[in-house]
Amino acid sequence: MSDVYRQAWRDSIEDPECFWMDAARAIDWIEPPARAYEPKAGWFAGGTLNTCYNAVDRHVAGGRGDGTALIYDSPVTGSEQAWTYAELQDEVGRVAAMLASLGVTKGDRVVIYMPMIPQTVFAMLACARLGAIHSVVFGGFAAHELAKRIDDATPLLVMTASCGIEGSKVLPYKPLVDEALASAAHAVEGVVVYQREQLAAQLEAPRDHDWMALREATADAPVPPCATLAASDPLYILYTSGTTGTPKGVVRENGGHAVNLAWTMGAIYDIGPGDVFWAASDVGWVVGHSYIVYAPLLVGATTVLFEGKPVGTPDPGTFWRVIKRHNVSTFFTAPTAIRAIRKEDPEARYLKEIGTGNLKVMFLAGERADPQTIAWAEEHTGLPVIDHWWQTELGAPAIATCFGLGDTRRKAGSAGFPVPGYQFAILSEEGQPLPAGQSGAVAMRTPLAPCAFRSLWNNPAGYEKNFTGFPGYYETGDAGHFDEDGFLHIMGRTDDIINVAGHRLSTGQMEQLVAGVDGVAECAVIGADDALKGQIPVAFVVARAGALELDTMDKRVIARVREELGAVAALKTAFVVRQLPKTRSGKILRNVLRKIMAGEDFPVPPTIEDPTAIATIREKVASAKVA
Repeated sequence: MSDVYRQAWRDSIEDPECFWMDAARAIDWIEPPARAYEPKAGWFAGGTLNTCYNAVDRHVAGGRGDGTALIYDSPVTGSEQAWTYAELQDEVGRVAAMLASLGVTKGDRVVIYMPMIPQTVFAMLACARLGAIHSVVFGGFAAHELAKRIDDATPLLVMTASCGIEGSKVLPYKPLVDEALASAAHAVEGVVVYQREQLAAQLEAPRDHDWMALREATADAPVPPCATLAASDPLYILYTSGTTGTPKGVVRENGGHAVNLAWTMGAIYDIGPGDVFWAASDVGWVVGHSYIVYAPLLVGATTVLFEGKPVGTPDPGTFWRVIKRHNVSTFFTAPTAIRAIRKEDPEARYLKEIGTGNLKVMFLAGERADPQTIAWAEEHTGLPVIDHWWQTELGAPAIATCFGLGDTRRKAGSAGFPVPGYQFAILSEEGQPLPAGQSGAVAMRTPLAPCAFRSLWNNPAGYEKNFTGFPGYYETGDAGHFDEDGFLHIMGRTDDIINVAGHRLSTGQMEQLVAGVDGVAECAVIGADDALKGQIPVAFVVARAGALELDTMDKRVIARVREELGAVAALKTAFVVRQLPKTRSGKILRNVLRKIMAGEDFPVPPTIEDPTAIATIREKVASAKVA
């Protein structure tokens, strides 16, 4: 264990006041905070700042205006462009002037429904400059989902683009925005549309504004100054799916967000001024907010904005080309992306041919990284591949190997160790701490670290619900355990713990075993209702390209689980399918698989990447039941 990590974690728990006030020195404050934390006032009470100034303007003022801030790499459009910090400052200033001309001021909400293009980044930072609260909605979300978010956030404006591009498909955005606005109860005052050359959108006066025309009309307007914001003022609202189907608006505060993110860039990712960092995510998700837009810019690094897919744009070598072409130092992606690459290129031929350039470490997050995926990546890159864990509610990693603090310990199947600022406990259903090796509810002692949410937009009861199950703790909704070496293992959501004839079993543990079966590219194990045992596990597997013995894969999967866990596991059904239902960010929709097994009718989830996956799996399950 790194002594630096050990000391940092101990300091953050034993003297959080000193620890976080020291971290706060990395931020330029208009009025420095008097204290790190007060129970009612929150983090850095009394302090004032502006996040856009810290992410952009101060680097220019400090003489680093010529340093590269943003690289846009789009294999789907065949375009590539870069902006220095000075150029980024100009672009953000112009968009801020556009917004100001439409009446946007401090505290207003702006919904951003845009694809992975530079204008999306400019829009987010421009809102931060004005003190407006942005709410980015993943581009391509269904109209009714967008309408829900519009009604909850009640924005003054919606900013969008004429289209997004998903692989080879051009997705019109403006019709979805029009449909959402027609069904929403809240009426926005304007829609700003960035026209892309792949597809022009029809604009309707006087509500709709052409982005470039508005930019030209405000070209001589002064750039609005950076608004002065309290540390507790909201920077953004990011909606995450709620258990009732109603989206939860996670509120991120300016002060804690800036301090915590800046600290993580050095301590976890080993990134500082001038380094190139790439998070292969989408700005519609929390990873994109934290580690495409804000964190790299807060520390003066170069961030990569990638519009493409790990495979098919054009091939499984895309990631490695981007890494090498832009001298990426630290890379962050989802396990699903690496599994997709492995499925298409199991021998890593593209990787061997292209190489990884200056890359020194790869981080994975988004869902649990199975040991086989990590082993494949480490074998073929020759680099440490580090799984880590966090949530939209937290805004930054809570479990990780702190690479920047000199820690390189990792164990396949574990997300690492508690990040400084977080104190974890594994609790029984009665709220009692469980010993190492025993699974239970993963909980975190309050107060949470500075980046974590302190409210939900318009939903105080929903926020409090996260802390009532175990008083004094935040209930993560995940199940897991500490092992004898102190590694924390997240095995899946607590509803992925199934009860088979009185035995509590982890479907995450079964997935780990299934993933190790020869020829399996990716898998999911869910609990299905059973009249005799209450619940039984069912496996769904996708074969790797060129995998042999496909006709016996289901039998080999069942045998592997029985061999490791015994007959108590009761895994008797394994479906070999073409693809799993996944979100566009790569998360497997296990709840969809549960509903299919239960024979339920349900609407197609708005986040799903390929709706045809549902029909093909449903057909396979139905034919098996008939047989």
